[in-house]
Amino acid sequence: MDEAKTEAKRQRVLIVDDDQEIVESVRFALEANDFDVLIARDGNQGLAMAEKEDPDLVILDMMMPKRSGFLVLEKLRRTRPVPLRVIMITANEGSRHKAYAEMLGVDDYIRKPFAMDRLMESVKRLLA
Repeated sequence: MDEAKTEAKRQRVLIVDDDQEIVESVRFALEANDFDVLIARDGNQGLAMAEKEDPDLVILDMMMPKRSGFLVLEKLRRTRPVPLRVIMITANEGSRHKAYAEMLGVDDYIRKPFAMDRLMESVKRLLA
């Protein structure tokens, strides 16, 4: 009976963040919820992995070296025929940033520090 469940492709989530602690705690929570996890440490690496790996969802930090989350989101929205689901996480308090992220088509916007339950709820809702 359980064979179908194990054979079903696990959903893949790409974490794009340069903060090691956040990456590890988010990865742990995702894996505990049966997601496959991909990790990129900066915006350029995140874009390359999104193109190569075609994840089901991207968890994207706003402030990163090389290319900000906004630039990554813009490029993902421009280059993909089927939009990727994107959750942006940020320590930034400004509502202008949230408005801009929404204009670019972000699926959810979560301010740091965040409860892991809040993030997992968003991931499951977007991938349901």
